[in-house]
Amino acid sequence: MEANALHRYGAGPRAGASRGPCGPAYGRSARVSTADGRPAGTGQPEGRSSLPSGLMDLLGVAAVLLDADGRIVLWSPEAEELFGYTAEEALGQYAAPLLVHEQHWDLMIKVFDEVMGTGERWAGAFPVQLKDGSTRLVEFRNMRLLDDLGDFYALGLATDRSRLREVERDLALSTRLISQSPIGLAILDADLRYVAVNPALERMHGIPAEDHLGRHYREIMTSAKFEGPEAGMRQVLKTGAPLVDEYTIVGHTPADPHVHAWSISLYRLDDPQGRVLGVADLVVDVTDRYQAATEAAEARRRLALIADGSARIGTTLEVEQTARELAGVTVPELADMATVDVLDSVLDEHRPPLGEGPAVFRALAVHAAYVTEAVQATDPPGQIASYDADRLPTECVRTGRPILISHIDDAALARIARDDRAATLLARAGVHSYMLLPLTARGQILGFLGLSRARNPQPFSDDDLALAGELASRAAVCIDNARSHQTVRNASETLQRSLLPDHPPHLPGLDVASRYRPAQAAYEVGGDWYDVLPLDGDKTALVVGDVMGSGIDAAVTMGRLRTGTSDFADLDLDPAKVLQHLDKITSGLEQYIATCVYAVYDPHRAECHLATAGHLPPVLVRSGQHPELLDLPTGTPLGVGGVPFVTTTFPVGPGDRLVLYTDGLVEVRHHPIDERLNTLLHLLDTPDPTLEETCDRLLHELRLPADPDDVAVLIARMQPFATDT
Repeated sequence: MEANALHRYGAGPRAGASRGPCGPAYGRSARVSTADGRPAGTGQPEGRSSLPSGLMDLLGVAAVLLDADGRIVLWSPEAEELFGYTAEEALGQYAAPLLVHEQHWDLMIKVFDEVMGTGERWAGAFPVQLKDGSTRLVEFRNMRLLDDLGDFYALGLATDRSRLREVERDLALSTRLISQSPIGLAILDADLRYVAVNPALERMHGIPAEDHLGRHYREIMTSAKFEGPEAGMRQVLKTGAPLVDEYTIVGHTPADPHVHAWSISLYRLDDPQGRVLGVADLVVDVTDRYQAATEAAEARRRLALIADGSARIGTTLEVEQTARELAGVTVPELADMATVDVLDSVLDEHRPPLGEGPAVFRALAVHAAYVTEAVQATDPPGQIASYDADRLPTECVRTGRPILISHIDDAALARIARDDRAATLLARAGVHSYMLLPLTARGQILGFLGLSRARNPQPFSDDDLALAGELASRAAVCIDNARSHQTVRNASETLQRSLLPDHPPHLPGLDVASRYRPAQAAYEVGGDWYDVLPLDGDKTALVVGDVMGSGIDAAVTMGRLRTGTSDFADLDLDPAKVLQHLDKITSGLEQYIATCVYAVYDPHRAECHLATAGHLPPVLVRSGQHPELLDLPTGTPLGVGGVPFVTTTFPVGPGDRLVLYTDGLVEVRHHPIDERLNTLLHLLDTPDPTLEETCDRLLHELRLPADPDDVAVLIARMQPFATDT
């Protein structure tokens, strides 16, 4: 290579050149290097950050400026980092011998000549010799520059090739992922205006990407449900903490009318120096996951409702209560309103069975989740109503098949309601979906469960029908059990009451009042009884007894004992003897024992003779004194056998009261018997105008609504008695 060529392309000084470090070339280079005309190194313009940021800084792009002779006249800090030479070491040096191995000089000269001679840019990789003697492959972008004096310069922009390739790969991967990913991605600036939108999000929104750009997030996502994500974006911009799967939005888009679910995640975007650029909005279609979760939740809800129904339906053997429990379980979890109606012939055997004509129902329960006119369209509990043969309730009980009307029209509404007025009320209440479920137990159709929706916008589905059918089946068995029990109970109570006596019209020296109360509907009728028996010599026998057990058998046993008591009383036997004979009778009755108190009042002697067989002690209320429990030999219950009974005699006077009762009056599960007996004495310490009022007050104060035992009460007050002379 000739010497002048080397001079020209940076291997030596150009002919005639006399510029040194302080020559004109350096002055011109200073004008090229700054944006405001100030010499390099005089500081940054006010208001601009001194911290680098962005892709250029990530690449570490070095800038090197050569004059027309190939000498280095500008050397950026990045060049120092890339090549290893400081500015003092590089400035004024010829580029070729400083940066390139001798074997590459020809190539460098050729490139330099093309750039300076033609003005064409050159890009490519070039092996560069570093200060430490090693070689690094550097990616160059070379171009010719013209200053204001007409001189040309060669600008080289360089970066490490391996770093560049890494960035290019990352960028290509990111671009490909963003463009082809099914995940919707939007980039929004710090003001929440769209900067970029990928094709997936473009499809989700059904809005072209270009129509997003520059518009605010809520200009595109106008629904109120996106207020949450908008607030989340502001939070992410402020804190930098991402929100991953924080929001699930359910709905549809203009591009797809089907319901979808989307999960939204938000990330703040910062540059390498931490400057906030905006927020990334990632939208993932999670419809399948959402539907699976919804179905699982619905399955759990249905199982919970069935379990709740099992626990709440059938807590008593009472038809009306069971119907109310069924309606209460279905509202509001399944329906806005529920009605339970039973064929009147099911509850009243004297009614004709269901025929081909209208069906006669007795309403048992109506329950609504809120105040609504729809309730006025139903039959109030206890009312009997007739539905024509073309009405859906009649069709339901006649066919035994459930009826589902997902969307009610006028024709369906007319068949649901009993009459036109009811149809109008249902329409005004907004009832839009309806179900009828037959109440079937042991092959017999008892009635129907009616369910409707008004405020709940969802129509009833087949799954709802299956769930309601399960609840109706369980309730039907409970209603049938209660109905059967009620029939037996009514028979027992009728028998029980038929065996109880009427008071004789005249009892010498006595005023008597009595009460009998059967157990509540959840229990069988017991064997409690009382009796008032006139005896010879103006005497009166007062008897209260309790057969242990319940039902018809207990009532029959009670009848036998009452008959035996009457027979033995006619023999004018001592009370202990009467109980002894009753004990023998009871012993002959399998599996039955009884308690009894037998008292005989003799008005001529003003005495009372009394014996007990395992019974609670009577109360004696002497005139003007506090009540007291009689301290008597308790004796054993009738039917035990072999234990003698003892008769106790005590005086009585006018105004004294003797109170006989069965254990159902005072025995309860959660209070000691002594406490209850003290309560009885306290109540008797307050006299009433009549014995009838005393009986009623005792039952009202001492008897609880759900007491499981019968009660018999007998009160006798001694009256003045004149003995004939």
